[in-house]
Amino acid sequence: MIYPQNFEQKTGFDKIRQLISEKCLSPLGVERVGEMNFSSEFDIVSVRLNQTEEFVRIIHGDIEFPANYFYDVRYSLKRIRPEGTWLDEKEVFDLKRSLQTINEIVRFFKPTTEGEVLYPALTELAGDVLVFPQLIKQIDAILDKFGKVKDNASPELAQLRKEMTTTMNGISRSLQSILRAAQSEGIVDKDVAPTMRDGRLMIPVAPAFKRKIKGIVHDESASGKTVFIEPDVVVEANNRIRELEGEERREIIRILTTFTDMLRPLIPDILQSYEFLADIDFIRAKALFAGQIQGIRPVMENMQQLDWGQAVHPLLYLSHQRQGKKVIPLDITLTAQKRLLIISGPNAGGKSVCLKTVGLLQYMLQCGLLIPLHESSKTGIFNRIFIDIGDEQSIENDLSTYSSHLTNMKYFVKHCDAKTIILIDEFGSGTEPQIGGAIAEALLDRFNRNQSYGVITTHYQNLKHFAEETEGIVNGAMLYDRHHMQPLFQLSIGNPGSSFAIEIARKIGLPEEVITDASEKVGVDYVNMDKYLQDIVRDKRYWEGKRQNIRQQEKKLEDVTSRYEQDLETVNKQRKEIIREAKAEAQRILSEANAQIETTIRDIKKVQAEKEQTKLARKALDDFKASVLNADEEDAKIARKMAKIKERNERKKQTQKGISNQQTFNRDVIEIGDFVRLKGQTSVGTVMEIQGKQLLVAFGMIKSNVKLEQLEKVSKGQIKRESPKSTFVSSQTVDEMHEKKINFKQEIDVRGMRGDEALQAVTYFVDDAIQVGAGRIRILHGTGTGILRQLIRDYLRSVPGIRQYHDEHIQFGGAGITVVELE
Repeated sequence: MIYPQNFEQKTGFDKIRQLISEKCLSPLGVERVGEMNFSSEFDIVSVRLNQTEEFVRIIHGDIEFPANYFYDVRYSLKRIRPEGTWLDEKEVFDLKRSLQTINEIVRFFKPTTEGEVLYPALTELAGDVLVFPQLIKQIDAILDKFGKVKDNASPELAQLRKEMTTTMNGISRSLQSILRAAQSEGIVDKDVAPTMRDGRLMIPVAPAFKRKIKGIVHDESASGKTVFIEPDVVVEANNRIRELEGEERREIIRILTTFTDMLRPLIPDILQSYEFLADIDFIRAKALFAGQIQGIRPVMENMQQLDWGQAVHPLLYLSHQRQGKKVIPLDITLTAQKRLLIISGPNAGGKSVCLKTVGLLQYMLQCGLLIPLHESSKTGIFNRIFIDIGDEQSIENDLSTYSSHLTNMKYFVKHCDAKTIILIDEFGSGTEPQIGGAIAEALLDRFNRNQSYGVITTHYQNLKHFAEETEGIVNGAMLYDRHHMQPLFQLSIGNPGSSFAIEIARKIGLPEEVITDASEKVGVDYVNMDKYLQDIVRDKRYWEGKRQNIRQQEKKLEDVTSRYEQDLETVNKQRKEIIREAKAEAQRILSEANAQIETTIRDIKKVQAEKEQTKLARKALDDFKASVLNADEEDAKIARKMAKIKERNERKKQTQKGISNQQTFNRDVIEIGDFVRLKGQTSVGTVMEIQGKQLLVAFGMIKSNVKLEQLEKVSKGQIKRESPKSTFVSSQTVDEMHEKKINFKQEIDVRGMRGDEALQAVTYFVDDAIQVGAGRIRILHGTGTGILRQLIRDYLRSVPGIRQYHDEHIQFGGAGITVVELE
């Protein structure tokens, strides 16, 4: 079910139909394009997609597809149903060629000689189609290769044409004889030849000589300078030609009537075969269009879901392609847990395009068209697609824009269910904002209760808050570049967007006093809300990138640690082997020592303790002792090495396990000064104030009021553990750092920025400078009132890694530039 009736016009599908129609070869396919409809039957949609995908493969294959003669002869076949009617030569010729095409297509889809079916869906479509080879042979017996009735189509026709040829030759000879005589007498010019006028051969003559040739004057030229005379001698022959032509025409009609009488009983079967030809023409056009928009057959499951990557609006793609521009693709996900997506962001930021892309691609998919997505995308199927977009104001029905929106909403609430996808642009707009927002929130609640899916765009803050607090609904934002004041046309799911009304008004040149008055009327908190929100989104993207880098480094660190542990295990095995061998060697040494001592004692006793012999024995014993001591020193060296290895291993284990002797940490109690972070996030902030269940938390330079239940307490140990400490850096990272260092600019210009924006930019700049190892950087902040200069220097004073900072030399900018010396 599709709502409203002009759904195709609102989504642009009517233009898709037109583009596909232009690729059809005949009215057969064009009719099918007009009949193309939305289906919620999974099997039907799957078959349609399979057929189109297979034809895309045919187009890119090596074997040429037979697509020469897609003629629509259905009107002619229906016209000859009454007895006595017949097909003319052209109709019979078109019938023959189109039947040949059908025959060739059916043969194209037959299994190969090995029994392999290359195109299952199309082969099944062609399975029951009738072909008429005998009929084609009969037509070949009647018509020649140019579509004219052959001379031998019947004996009578052959005799008539033979007599016509003989008579025409006789006329030609007679005329040539008369013409040569007239030329010799100077009646006609030398280059004149017989001319055919009204089916009769004649001689062109100047009006002054028309009495010189006996015959009938039939005609004259437009200028009056030539008359055409039929000589008396050929009048009878020309009359005979006329009679023969009439007989020939009657014989041809008889032949065609006889053929038509034979054809008439086959008309129902032939028309059925032309339905197949229409299907093939239609599928071929869909495949060609898929190639034009880079469409694919995505994974489709019989469930309600959207998991799209790099989705592109096909009409926008074609338009940008003609202009040489690129379309920014859309990534969007709707699941059973997050069914309703509330998209907010600035005007002209791409919200409506996002919504139309979802509606158009889902509708195209369920009409059997391939759609432009990334091949990893997953699609589902819906029973109903409802859309409310654009101005539906109606004078005839006395409906305002808002009334028409409410009429649509009434229909949506009544008919939506878990298999419905709802697309609403500028939800709740068109009336007084407060009541409009309240009604929109109530309707959104009903949609959510009915388990419906949907994409809804809005500017209302209450809908953003409702989405944040309600299960089944998720916020999304169309991103915006605040520094360049231009939309990025990228969808970010998870956070609401900002309308940037103040910034856009300032960009287009609205007087500053007007902007100031407006800001005062709504209050500074309301104005800052959008700014803080965008800052959080921007910081989230920045820290997400940092976190990704940390994850990569942690993975590399784990690999290095694993290798280190394996090496350590090998060393331990070697140590045990060395100790075993050392013990065996010590045992051997002790045995030898005892034997040496006993030998020495015997020698001394034997020589009765002669001094020289005693000295020699003692020297031999001392030498042996020295060798034993040297062995002990080697063992000591090994022991010291093993101790060092063990000590390093223990330090590594302590680093991985964290500091175990920390002070007792109570996670459930949050006090001023504690470290906290948003649940599910990584950025850590400090609690500044506690007001009931509202906490003022400083995330870097940004302070924000956050509900207590949205926070979790973080210990110092966790912060240390989550900080990257690895010194193991891959070659890829080194190359990236080298590239970043080469491209790093040692100067930043923050003039004209507001204080918080300038501080944020300087923070990122200083981080990058420290990362690439820059020794000296410059910050251009201007002089002005000096407030921006003071804010930046207060920040620099708190950053470790900065040796000193000072004004630039007076010749190069003086107090308008701060020079920072890094350690």
